[in-house]
Amino acid sequence: MSVLLDRNTKVIVQGMGREGRFHAGRMREYGTKVVGGVGPGTGGTQRDGIPMFDTVAAAVDSTSANASLIFVPASGASDAVLEAIDAGLDLVVCITEGIPVHDMLTVAAVLEGTGTTLIGPNCPGAITPGECKIGIMPGENFSAGPVGFVSRSGTLTYEIADALTRAGLGQSTCLGIGGDPIIGLPTPQAVQLLNEDPETGVIVIVGEIGGAAEEKAAEYMRAFGKKPAVAFIAGRSAPAGKRMGHAGAIVSGGQGTAESKVRAFEDAGIPVANAPSEIPTLVKEALRAA
Repeated sequence: MSVLLDRNTKVIVQGMGREGRFHAGRMREYGTKVVGGVGPGTGGTQRDGIPMFDTVAAAVDSTSANASLIFVPASGASDAVLEAIDAGLDLVVCITEGIPVHDMLTVAAVLEGTGTTLIGPNCPGAITPGECKIGIMPGENFSAGPVGFVSRSGTLTYEIADALTRAGLGQSTCLGIGGDPIIGLPTPQAVQLLNEDPETGVIVIVGEIGGAAEEKAAEYMRAFGKKPAVAFIAGRSAPAGKRMGHAGAIVSGGQGTAESKVRAFEDAGIPVANAPSEIPTLVKEALRAA
């Protein structure tokens, strides 16, 4: 079993411009079933051998796609997400950054109560190594194994996956959820998915300063954790009063600081790495102790 995506997932790409076409090609090389592209006025044509459709609904009707990858520019990205939700897709991955918060509030309101899982926006995507990649991550950094992985940082997703792979620690599913203030799948829900996955033996949680998602994830694991976990918080050396990195890196009300997040994980019995390079060692220790 894997989380959210596997070798049977059928993907359409919304926004088959330069970036969309490039990453659609990399996904197909990885083995992902990219079954169509979507762009107004493109229906009935092909791009790089991929059949094109005018709408998501038309693509789903023709291909039975159940997932979408979105490269639509920020001004239209929220409408693209809403179109994918309306078409009943199980999984939507939105790479686009810079979507206005007001637009994402509308998406969040519509998303609630549907059967769609949204990853992103402003994210690298998701991968079940050896089976399916939906996003922009370099597939060669990942390998199949027992480590479930959720990260707010795209670059750290690649770096830590590569370190795990080099240490012989393959991954079950890796979820790069994005760092915007409003995202579809926040850290606590991503951790819950991995905690309930029978193929995941240990969970790596990579967070960063801002928001309270990591504190909530720690609370969840303290109450319901079935698997050992290891954490890392980026931004521990950020100067006070400076906003760093993602738009979601906002500290307020005593929560959102690196110290608050580290304390929450340690109180839940989850070791916190001081540097990404320490994560493989902590994962091996967690697996031995499990």
